[in-house]
Amino acid sequence: MKQLVLEDGTVFKGEGFGSERESMGEIVFNTGMTGYQEVLSDPSYCGQIVTFTYPLIGNYGINRDDFETVHPAVFGVVVKEHCVRPSNFRSEETLDAYLEARNIPGISGVDTRKLTKIIRRYGTMKAMIASSERSPSEVMKMMEDSPSYNNQVQHVSTVKPYVVPGRGKRIVLVDFGMKHGILRDFARRSCHVTVVPYHTSHEEILRLKPDGVMLSNGPGDPKNVPEAVETVRNLIGRVPVFGICLGHQLIALAGGADTMKMKFGHRGSNQPVKDLETNRTFITSQNHGYTVALESLEDTELMATQVSLNDETVEGLKHRTQPVFSVQYHPESSPGPEDTSWLFDHFLKNIEKTNKRTKEEPQCLNVQI
Repeated sequence: MKQLVLEDGTVFKGEGFGSERESMGEIVFNTGMTGYQEVLSDPSYCGQIVTFTYPLIGNYGINRDDFETVHPAVFGVVVKEHCVRPSNFRSEETLDAYLEARNIPGISGVDTRKLTKIIRRYGTMKAMIASSERSPSEVMKMMEDSPSYNNQVQHVSTVKPYVVPGRGKRIVLVDFGMKHGILRDFARRSCHVTVVPYHTSHEEILRLKPDGVMLSNGPGDPKNVPEAVETVRNLIGRVPVFGICLGHQLIALAGGADTMKMKFGHRGSNQPVKDLETNRTFITSQNHGYTVALESLEDTELMATQVSLNDETVEGLKHRTQPVFSVQYHPESSPGPEDTSWLFDHFLKNIEKTNKRTKEEPQCLNVQI
């Protein structure tokens, strides 16, 4: 037996599965009906215990093709029921076996509807998956004494640069906790991608002579990576930039806007977003707990291009004069709809326009008479 203890003192009893270890993190919920493998392997969940609102998880098993990273960073899993006999022709192991092999604890038999309502009402909070032998007061004391976990990006970013070769546009992808789906979209477009660590300076990035720079998704508060904000600030105006999720928030901070923590965030694969320029609505995949403050965009060179239809938070930005834009959601989906994969093509078109304009600009010649 295990227990899930929330920071506010709420206790849920359940059966343990996966790893036997205890784990502490921020409790969040994901509303997706499918895609649990991609969610569990999404680096953006680093430091978090994920509650799945769909009642049965693990029914199609785990396969080799749907991972978003090699080493998952999620701190724990909470479900109503986990399937012990998955049925799918691609299934290679059970959810229980996968979590055990990756040392990730899970708890099942939890009333996830009640848990989700608590999170929606009171907001995200600390939680701990613990042995039922511990008293709830002991667990709460452990959470109270535990320091805040603020180095999520450092934990999930690549340590060294590496290349995914291609014959097309040369992209530098700054890894703040990158999902493999982003690489797949660039590979599909034959791009030559150089992935670099989160703390790479703008000088090092520009030395790679990129056609464009991609700022990836990632976990945590964007204000916890001030070095990245400085890097982005120095890239704007020198090279086309595209940001996703955390990259979107870093562009906002670099442009002089502000970000703030949301009550319970957006996590799921059916989030409606409205494009303010075309009035089109897209269904998107999202996973974030911070958002760009709309009012902070005033007196900056950034403007909102898309908003959430659920709560009107900022979902898209663009620079007024430079080829820089970003979205809060995941156009690479994984899991989720592919309504917005065209954004990668838009990024490449920005690059082509910038290259064409650069070539057409008159060159100053040093002529001695």
